[in-house]
Formats: sequence, C-alpha cells, structure tokens
Amino acid sequence: MRDVVIAGIGQTPVAEHWEISLRELAFQAMEAALDDAAGLRPSALYVGNMLSASLSHQAHLGTLLADFAGFTSIEAAAIEAAGASGAMALRIGAMAVASGQVDAVMVLGVEKLSDQVTGEVEAALAMGTDTDYEAEQGMTGTAQAAMLAQRYLHEFEVPEHALGGFPLTAHANGANNPNAMFQRAVKPEAYAKAGMVSAPLNMFDIAPNADGAAAVLLTRPDLLPPKFAHPLVEITGSSAVTDTLALHDRPDPLAFNAARLSIERACADAGIMPGDADFFELFDAFSIYTALSMEAAGFAERGKGWELAQNGFIQLDGEMPIATLGGLKARGFPGGAAGVYQTVEAALQLRGQAGKGQIAGAKTALVQSLGGPASTAVTHVLTRLDEKS
Repeated sequence: MRDVVIAGIGQTPVAEHWEISLRELAFQAMEAALDDAAGLRPSALYVGNMLSASLSHQAHLGTLLADFAGFTSIEAAAIEAAGASGAMALRIGAMAVASGQVDAVMVLGVEKLSDQVTGEVEAALAMGTDTDYEAEQGMTGTAQAAMLAQRYLHEFEVPEHALGGFPLTAHANGANNPNAMFQRAVKPEAYAKAGMVSAPLNMFDIAPNADGAAAVLLTRPDLLPPKFAHPLVEITGSSAVTDTLALHDRPDPLAFNAARLSIERACADAGIMPGDADFFELFDAFSIYTALSMEAAGFAERGKGWELAQNGFIQLDGEMPIATLGGLKARGFPGGAAGVYQTVEAALQLRGQAGKGQIAGAKTALVQSLGGPASTAVTHVLTRLDEKS
C-alpha cells in the first residue's frame, strides 16, 4: 500500500451562515485546500455530509460539488455516517489513494444546519439513532446523552459539575482559534450557573449546532515536489468500527466499545500506543462523550475519566491535550463536517501552524469522530512526515 499525505487543507469559519448556500460554503473550503496544495488537482471527491437531503433539500452532493468546483469528469460521491461522516469520507479517500486507484483525492466535509428551525434540526439529527425504537419514541441525541450522563454520575458517584472541566478546557482553547464559533474562555462559576438543557447537562455540556465546510487534499508524497510549501502530514493509521445502533441493545451503555476498538486498531496500524500521541482530537459533542472517550482510549479507568478534567492532564501543556483548538464545543458542531475540521486542526498542530494554541513539538495526533453514542467510531493517526521513523 502506498503512503498517503495531506497536501492541502482549507476551512471556513464555523457559524450560522445564513447568507451563503451549501455549495458556496463547500467551494470556499475546497478552494482554500487547493491553494494550500499549490494547485494540485484531485481525481476524486468524497463528501462527508449528514443532513443535506433533509435540511437543505439537496442530495447527490458529490456530483453537485464536483460540478460547482469545476472538477469535470472525476469520481465523486457523498458519504454518510452520522457525526462521523467526514471522518469516514477521509478514511475512504485515504484508502483510495493508498490503493493506487487515484492519485489525489479531495475530502470535503460540509453541513448547513441553519437552513431549518431548531425543532426540524433536532428531528433530523435524531435520524442518526434507531428510528423505530428511539427517534419515534421522542428520543433525541441530547436526551440520550443526558441519560448516559445521569447514569455515569450515579454509578460512579461523580461530584456535581465534575464534567464541567471538559467544556471549560475546550472554551479556553477555542479562544485561540479564529475559525471557532466561540472564542472566549468560560469561568467555572458561569458553568455552575448555566441553564439546564436536559438534566444533568447544561448549555455548556452540549456542542452548538452550526454551519461549516472543511477540506483536505490527499495524495502520495512522491507526486509532490521535494521542497513543498509546508510540512506534510501523513495518515499512518486508520480504523472504522461499529457498535449497535440503539443504545439500549448494549450490555453496558457506558462502555464506548467501538471507540475503544477503533483506537486500538488505528494505533496498531500506525505502530504506536495511544499514549504515544502528542494530543487527542476527540468527539466532544457532549461532555459525557469526552469522559467516555478518554476511558475508551485507555487514558483513564472506567468511571474515572472525569478526573482528567480536574488535574491538568487534558490542557495544552498537559500529558494528553484534547480539543486543542476548541473541539466541537467551542469551535461548533457542523454535523457531518466535524471529522474533517478535526483533521484540519490536527494538521495545523503538526505543521506548527496552530498559533497561540500550538502544542510545542507536536509530532503525532490521534483523531476520532463518532456517529451517535459511538455507534460508529472512526479513528486516524496523523504523523508529521519528517518525524516518521
């Protein structure tokens, strides 16, 4: 199999983009990635998207966006895996390049959640659950996460507000990200006084829905000039794993088994252990997801993940920084585009281009996206190419 590198990256600010269409938003990210890759043209386009058909009334995104970007006669398709859509598109794009079937792939994540009112957005997001047994009964992703949090707090006797350290860390890091939806740190007392959304989760425990587009251009290193414009980042490990779609079908709903297996397999693929990574871009759609993801990755014992938010372990200068440019919580949650945003942000860290949020000497990143409560888990290991042993 051939090596795969990220030659170009691009992103739009995450916000409520009322004034721009989905195709124009996508084009801005793709254009930025093309410029960053010195004009390298893709021979395939894979689009990670979750809700365009429901909220923007537009399907067939691969062809639409290839056409709009002027990529005539190329292979193009949309990939859907709920919140892991962008990460799954990245995995498929990387496998296409590694197989030798295509020389360069544009992987795009795009979502427009502001095209409809809140109720319709929540109903559409609920389609990522088991419709017959969860969504049809009124279960939303937020309510489901709240039930997980309630069980976690009860089962492990976790102190009140113990999960708050995760969003506080994300917001502190988001202050360094010019593309983040929220660029201000949050004080602990503000978290403690925040309005409840679905007990025990308050407004700071839940990532805000938003619009955005992010793109990465993948290719083989031998197709690029020896002295490229910026450091190259290689995809050295990749894995996708599924669990039951319905949360109630699992023996232990507090064990994110797909997340654990996906990390184990991606790290084995890369020849590292999870702790060898310099930082972890995880899927913090809800603060309880952060605790369970850290436990799944092996950074904490079962029921102890919340403690990592109390002792500096996850901060930028800690042992395993997370959400280094704000994560979903501060950057915003652009649906199926989230996984590509995570990849772009990890690439910026590995290039040494993360500005005030830079982790000194970052060489290896662990990046994971989830569809639902780890019903799908997609993990990638990214390595700065000149650091590969």
